[in-house]
Amino acid sequence: MLLVIDVGNTNIKLGVYDKNTLTHSWRLSVKVIRTADEIGIVLKGLFDSAKIDIKSFDGVIMSSVQPALNYTMEHACEYYLGKKPMMIGVGIKTGLNIKYSNPQEVGADRIVNSVAAYRLYGGPCIVVDFGTATTFNVVSEKGEFLGGCIAPGIITGLEGLVNNTAKLPRVEIIKPESIIAKNTVAGLQAGMTYGYTGLVKYIIQKLKEESGYSDMKVIATGGLSEIVLNVDNDKIIDIVDRSLTLKGLKIIYDLNV
Repeated sequence: MLLVIDVGNTNIKLGVYDKNTLTHSWRLSVKVIRTADEIGIVLKGLFDSAKIDIKSFDGVIMSSVQPALNYTMEHACEYYLGKKPMMIGVGIKTGLNIKYSNPQEVGADRIVNSVAAYRLYGGPCIVVDFGTATTFNVVSEKGEFLGGCIAPGIITGLEGLVNNTAKLPRVEIIKPESIIAKNTVAGLQAGMTYGYTGLVKYIIQKLKEESGYSDMKVIATGGLSEIVLNVDNDKIIDIVDRSLTLKGLKIIYDLNV
């Protein structure tokens, strides 16, 4: 069995592969002050509930955008699972040709998502990850990572607005009945859902124009992709794959073993 781990800005995503099948997946909140023992106890609890022997893993692979957590996660895996994680970084085979001015600057999550999208759905494609930040990544038909752009995530944008105003409340991010809102809550919901959908739609349009791939697929991951799907009747996103990152980690592990 293989354990795949993606350490993001807000959540840690975990997945268990039995051969080529993703059998279990979980999300943990990111807490930088956790110790290796705390992580190990959480992992053991999850595996026990799924009737998985914590010592039965053949390997572990991890991507991370939280350098402060890397040592803790590695130590927890070595001590409790008996396996040192393969880390996404310099020297790892991905199958992508990274066309970036400094390839080491590209976030591990962006690479992993692009690998999965290209291998599973083909290129050219745009890969959109709706997380703490929303990342847009362009992959050519030859498997070249051409770059992309980064925007604030919708929750990040809402939190910034609420934290910096005196009277605006936190609201559930859902599409209101009308963009012409009649109260503050609906006004926030309209601004966030319609405004964010407009941002995504325009960026995708410009990426297609500049890349020259007008008919490229758009693959999205992250739970907040549903907001864009529910707001606009145009088919902005072709495929939503909530497990894209975990699948990408499995693909990269197989390339390197």
